[in-house]
Amino acid sequence: MAVVRPVLLRSLGRSIRGLGGERSPVLAGHKLLYRCNLECHMCPFWRREDDPLLTLDEEVRMMDALVRAGVSFLGFEGGEPLLRPELPSILEEAHARFHTSVVTNGWLLAQRFREFRDDVEYLFVSLDGLRATHDRLRGIPRSFDRAVAGIRAVDGQVPLAISHTVTKDNLGEAGALVDLAEELGIRITVQVAYDYSTADAMSPDRARLRTTLESLLERKNEGAPLLESPEYFLALLGSWYGDRPWVCRPWMTINVDPSGRIVLPCYVLQEYSGRLPIWDVDVRALWNSFDWDRYGTCNRCALACYLEPSLFSWANPGMVRERVLEAAVEYLRVRRRGRTRGSLPVVGSRPPGGPPRTPAPVA
Repeated sequence: MAVVRPVLLRSLGRSIRGLGGERSPVLAGHKLLYRCNLECHMCPFWRREDDPLLTLDEEVRMMDALVRAGVSFLGFEGGEPLLRPELPSILEEAHARFHTSVVTNGWLLAQRFREFRDDVEYLFVSLDGLRATHDRLRGIPRSFDRAVAGIRAVDGQVPLAISHTVTKDNLGEAGALVDLAEELGIRITVQVAYDYSTADAMSPDRARLRTTLESLLERKNEGAPLLESPEYFLALLGSWYGDRPWVCRPWMTINVDPSGRIVLPCYVLQEYSGRLPIWDVDVRALWNSFDWDRYGTCNRCALACYLEPSLFSWANPGMVRERVLEAAVEYLRVRRRGRTRGSLPVVGSRPPGGPPRTPAPVA
């Protein structure tokens, strides 16, 4: 979450309505395509063939359906989103409706960032270890150097975080990636690999993972730039190593596949395979008739896009401070710094006085 704008008030309103039993998604993730220029061992998506992708008009139709559903935050992912030539136009449309984020492997970031800089609130660049480990897990030489070069090219113009997936092959490098984030002056999100049925089994050994989670929690409490809340790590430790399962609220997040179909009940259990075209569905009615309760105690994944919203509470001052107020300050600080760096204007950027931009998260 990031940025205090009308979107925040709408999210608060929906949270309050949710207390009365009404459910509607606040966050959305959308895969723009499955195709990727890297071949990550733990990822099933680059192995899939894309159906015909949505046109720009169809992307807008999908976004308008998300607006009607009540979504405030929209995150784009893939595959590799920067492979879409029309990405700047897609992000411009998204930015007029949502708080918008993009997850990228960073290979094309230095080359393409200027095309969409003003239409994204947050960037996530995937790094799965230090140079040798990352390149081996990503399947392509020099992918680490290209990603870091992309991070340096962004250089404080937009809030940015390393996205790190803990696997059995990089379990000992999570701390080093936190160090790298500190060195680069950015944040980092750390999540645990899930074994998809159509990808290499890469989830880490649970006994060794516990030590890593405890170390990350300690570093978080010491002020390391981890995006996850302390409650995130405590929830994993409590559910995977104790008898304190966290209650998942998958209805807070809606995912849409590259063909515009809704993924139910969630990203993980359905492995991002959708069935219902979103523009043919009354999402609010579907969300309030679907049997979500059966998934409340799943606890099978550690995806922050499900766990963090499920844990968030407006009654928790620490979470409100970190996830809302401090995030807003970070966004405004970075944007202001980016505007005063003397950087060249972005080709195709919206001129002053354009439609208001309402701010969305991660995926």
